[in-house]
Amino acid sequence: MKAVVYREYGSPGVLELEDIPKPTPRDHQVLIKVHATTVGTWDCEARSFSFPMWFWLPLRIAMGLRRPRWPVLGQDLAGEVEAVGKEVKQFKPGDQVFASAGLGFGAHAEYKCMSSKGAIALKPANMSYEEAAGIPTGGDNALHFLRLAKVQPGESVLVNGAGGNIGVIAVQIAKHYGADVTAVDSQDKLDTLRAIGADHVIDYTKEDFTRSGKAYDVIFDLVHESSYSRAIGSLNPNGRYILANPRFWPLIRARWTSRRSDKTVITRFAASKPKDLIILKELAESDKIRAVIDRRFPLERAAEAHAYVDTGRRKGTVVLTVGE
Repeated sequence: MKAVVYREYGSPGVLELEDIPKPTPRDHQVLIKVHATTVGTWDCEARSFSFPMWFWLPLRIAMGLRRPRWPVLGQDLAGEVEAVGKEVKQFKPGDQVFASAGLGFGAHAEYKCMSSKGAIALKPANMSYEEAAGIPTGGDNALHFLRLAKVQPGESVLVNGAGGNIGVIAVQIAKHYGADVTAVDSQDKLDTLRAIGADHVIDYTKEDFTRSGKAYDVIFDLVHESSYSRAIGSLNPNGRYILANPRFWPLIRARWTSRRSDKTVITRFAASKPKDLIILKELAESDKIRAVIDRRFPLERAAEAHAYVDTGRRKGTVVLTVGE
């Protein structure tokens, strides 16, 4: 089968389209013929290995000290079940599914084997494969963090870095919860954010929301370079600060803030679960959330897709189409 592989860490140029063996499902696995996958931030960070220093060593040990342990990237996918192992009961050949491969990656290929008990579910009936592929990882994270924040109707929620894959789903889920939503990103993404339901938008190049004097009940922060102190200062009493992309010192300070003030800092990372994909499927089928696809590239142009995501200009999801 065709797959995009990388044998060393580096720029998008390390990616190559190769023929590798087609996987065979084990007793508890399903074999999925991939129709669409995505290039996300984690794919690009894993490829270049550009992680914060405090996170660097444990990830390097897990992912490969000298070269990548898993040479095929790709977390999100949508496709058709081609075969199932003898212990699989909930899926059958021909089922249309969407899934998150998580940190095991492997979706940038024509076929992917996954555990039938992993983060896999029937895809939303009203979505194409390309649209469905844009939901799992962003949707899992958005749903996870907003549930932990216990967003209530009428509360004010600010999403900082709202134009990426997680952010666009977070804006929509917060609106579904009945919140008044402010989306922060660059000027070229603001129209997209208005179109998916943001009540207010802020161009971060012209206005710093932490210096505006306005406070929020929940701040969902996806921006690595944010000022922790000023963000905490921009919360209402009993406000919640979601640190979705934490640096070392804010992570240390988070526990102190939660213990010593009326503010709560949420840092617990999401784990993809089938039940959450089912919730996202139901939200999609009831038109509460939708994927925002910025660009589409065929699988063989994966290096171009990575280079584009590296620019930071992505609006929502960048999709790789696989086969016809």
